[in-house]
Amino acid sequence: MLEWMNETSEGFEINVRAVPRASKNELQGIHDGALKIRLTTPPVDGKANQALIRFLSKELHISKSKIQLKQGETSRHKTLQISGLTKEQLLERIKL
Repeated sequence: MLEWMNETSEGFEINVRAVPRASKNELQGIHDGALKIRLTTPPVDGKANQALIRFLSKELHISKSKIQLKQGETSRHKTLQISGLTKEQLLERIKL
């Protein structure tokens, strides 16, 4: 069992640590029980959350509708629900 992701009946919940205002969008690996993701977008009016979902949908090759923000709308620590992937596909596409 990986501490940053939990399998659910709908797919997976993953813990994310978002780092806004970064120099580029990138996955930075697992830090303190969460997938660390750097985003260029500032955390204003939910724009960083939208950028996070857009970035992850590209990285995971799934539609944005398969990714939902469950917790942490105004926090750097977020929980996302991801559906439409197997555990192997998720890990492979995140490239950890």
